[in-house]
Amino acid sequence: MKRTYLPADFKVTTWDALKPYFEELVSRNIASSNELYTWYQDRSEFESAISEDLGWRYIKMTCDTTNEEIKNAFNFFVSELQPAMAPYSNQLDTKALEDPFLKELKDKEGFDIVIKLLEKDKSIYRDENISLFSEIEQTAHEFGTISGAMTVTIDGKEITMQQASDYLLQLDRVKREEAWRRINERRYQEKDTLNNLYTTLIGLRHKVALNAGFKNFRDYMFTAMGRFDYTPADCYAFHDAIKSEVVPILNTLAEERKKALNLDALKPWDLSVNYFGNTPLKPFNDADDLTEKTIECFAALDGYTADCIATMKQMGHLDLMSRKGKAPGGYNYPLDETGVPFIFMNATQSLRDLVTMVHEGGHALHSFLTADLELNVFKHPTSEVAELASMSMELMSMEHWDIFFTDAKDLNRAKREHLESVLQTMPWVATIDLFQHTIYQKPDHTLQEREQMWKESFYPFSNNTTDWSGLENFRLTAWQKQLHLFEVPFYYIEYGMAQLGAIAVWRNYKKDPAKGYERYKKALSLGYKKSIPEVYKAAGIKFDFSKDYIKELMDFVKEELKTLSL
Repeated sequence: MKRTYLPADFKVTTWDALKPYFEELVSRNIASSNELYTWYQDRSEFESAISEDLGWRYIKMTCDTTNEEIKNAFNFFVSELQPAMAPYSNQLDTKALEDPFLKELKDKEGFDIVIKLLEKDKSIYRDENISLFSEIEQTAHEFGTISGAMTVTIDGKEITMQQASDYLLQLDRVKREEAWRRINERRYQEKDTLNNLYTTLIGLRHKVALNAGFKNFRDYMFTAMGRFDYTPADCYAFHDAIKSEVVPILNTLAEERKKALNLDALKPWDLSVNYFGNTPLKPFNDADDLTEKTIECFAALDGYTADCIATMKQMGHLDLMSRKGKAPGGYNYPLDETGVPFIFMNATQSLRDLVTMVHEGGHALHSFLTADLELNVFKHPTSEVAELASMSMELMSMEHWDIFFTDAKDLNRAKREHLESVLQTMPWVATIDLFQHTIYQKPDHTLQEREQMWKESFYPFSNNTTDWSGLENFRLTAWQKQLHLFEVPFYYIEYGMAQLGAIAVWRNYKKDPAKGYERYKKALSLGYKKSIPEVYKAAGIKFDFSKDYIKELMDFVKEELKTLSL
């Protein structure tokens, strides 16, 4: 993006370097609707530069959690720059809302949403929360440091938790059990540390909610996240629909797994192994192989999509393989000025890693498609739309996974395994979401009460076949592996909503690949100029959590699974 407001050599360094631009935007005289629109563009350019600088600080920190200089650079931004910027951002919101020419911009596409977001930000802003946000952000990132330091020793080698999880794919059941126990015992060592960390975060977040005039952090977050298109009651309806329409399918699949593996008891270490073949699936060899195959796979969908990944490779915006010292997880980080995002993940040559790559590739495509939108705010749609981009890509790209699996049997194994994981994702999403609803409505709960809250959130969404005898302590702390609980609270139900949308997008693609993919891209290109239901409609699908609609989609998935029987 070419700068027109900031100097070409402007960099985010100190507050003294930023402050003059904030002051100019706050004090600028605006005499027409055109001048107001120019003001929005200038603010957007300035915020894009700041956002990208923070992005690189975060990216570098997650790529190397052991580097104190990098960590300090991130913490400086969070503890020094963000608190100084927050009051000025609030003043800019006030200026925008009170400008008499704003009514003349209301007819511009997307400005109805801009105004709603400004009103939302204005309504929840409190000076006393500025220091709390800094404390929360720095505290939350302790989860990444704790998790990144976790390793286990298997076969005499010290390996990351991501690498260890690959042993769960082996047919050797003794080796699977050994890996599962070592992974979970290592996590269990941090049980008290993570419980204490979560307690601290809950307390800080509750203070934020109270300061902003809310009863609890759940209600605060529904406003803060701009959830204009659904309510907590809709979330509970989603939970109920998943329980009635998806969990029974999981019970059936678990029984099939138990029978296929010829087991007297299905144990937790039996849940990942692919039971239709003799060896774990290995879709790629290394980062270069994963990148090239992804580009080829995406080219079968659309040349533009393939070019996006090729551009990221050329610019060095990919860090794909797992190593000690990297933060856990994976993400696509949009870089607002450059327009070319960054993909971070912890690959270890598994099918899970292929899915992560195409998932983040869907996010990356979204970043490219929205890069030229006029305002920064338009480039950041709601999570329900962002995750539609990524989860739809998982399923549509699956139609071209022969690039990763040349053997037809392996290809069918991979597709079936992924579809089973799609079905397993939705109950887990419901579990994590329900847990948070419960947790934050009683923030002063005891650890014993938290354990009971987890039982009531997790057990009803679990299959009734897996035998946890003697392993209950690990089951009761399973929530502690979920990054979202610590770092991005309430950002999780979006995955479930978007998963339903993705199944519908995939169904359209199966019927008419060219039309289905074009509608998908058109929907993504809208960015945040339209509401969630409008974006879903542009993609040719519905934003709907009803039991009837979910049953319809589940029936489609079950039919697809039948075609993949081996």
